[in-house]
Amino acid sequence: MNALPPKISRAAAYLVDLEVETVRTDAVQSFVKQETIFVELETTDGLTGLGYSYTIGTGGTAVLALLRDNLLPRLAGADARNIEATWHDLFASTRATTVGAITSLALAAVDTALWDLRCLRAGEPLWRLAGGYRQQVPLYDTEGGWLHLTTDQLVAGALASQKAGWPGVKLKVGKPRVHEDLERLRAVREAVGPSLDIMVDANQSMTYAEARRRAAAFEAVDLAWFEEPLPADDLTGHVRLAASTSIPIAVGESLYSVSQFREYAAAGAAGIIQVDVARVGGITPWLKVAHLAETFNLEVCPHFLMELHVSLAAAVPNGRYVEHIPQLRAITRSELEVNHGHAVAPDVPGLGIDWNADAIDDRRVG
Repeated sequence: MNALPPKISRAAAYLVDLEVETVRTDAVQSFVKQETIFVELETTDGLTGLGYSYTIGTGGTAVLALLRDNLLPRLAGADARNIEATWHDLFASTRATTVGAITSLALAAVDTALWDLRCLRAGEPLWRLAGGYRQQVPLYDTEGGWLHLTTDQLVAGALASQKAGWPGVKLKVGKPRVHEDLERLRAVREAVGPSLDIMVDANQSMTYAEARRRAAAFEAVDLAWFEEPLPADDLTGHVRLAASTSIPIAVGESLYSVSQFREYAAAGAAGIIQVDVARVGGITPWLKVAHLAETFNLEVCPHFLMELHVSLAAAVPNGRYVEHIPQLRAITRSELEVNHGHAVAPDVPGLGIDWNADAIDDRRVG
């Protein structure tokens, strides 16, 4: 006789504010706090899955309201194993607010909780159940590259990362004049030599004309990629820019659907895909983007959320890099494992994040 299906018996959402671990600035904003939206799902077979998404300072209460008012009530009695069906049902119920950040962030919090349940039920870690390509992924550091740091600080941070065996560092660009960016980049390249990957990130701050001008100046520094040079909705500008420079153009943290990634890939507008599991709507669409990128022979280097992305980048053959920005240490009991410059995907069942329930409860808001 078949066992009864594991149905969702309780669904709850709550918001946690996390202070930034260090000052973080780029060409358009400062990272003031992380609003972390949690979804907790209990099932009739006795399991509890915990999923999450985030904002970097605003909009968290809007995501929470969408979950509580519209999405979570639809989960009552749903079969927790049917992740695709659940994702599409929730998406279809929010047509008035799709495609966009608020809906994607809400869907991601539910979807990651469902994947946590799937992995717990199977007794497998996420990296294996999502594909199982490898357990370790190269790591690059962003924490030493913020725009407010001096050139000497950038150089010191890059040298420290290189000494630790990390294969790459990312530096923010977008100073008022091109020579300011170029002087900083040259100083780091001269200090670390040719063997360390240097990425740059403009955070959507430039026009096409300015991005093309800066890309031409940056080519002598031998960059691994030029990230978000233009507003993410400027597909035509990215196509023209990618065709004008030998530096790979990286895009993805500000795209919110699989179809947007399809348009970028098909148009040749991106050389690096930086899909963010929270902003694209969860693990379910993240994997679709990663596999889509593979069909275009594009590598995936996900944005932020290293504790979750390490498992996803390890799951797929085109996962090239994990970005190092520690931000969950105040509410977890352990940190990302690093082995000779590689991030190691956790080998325990579930998402692999060792949450500290007491610390989370202490930081609940709303």
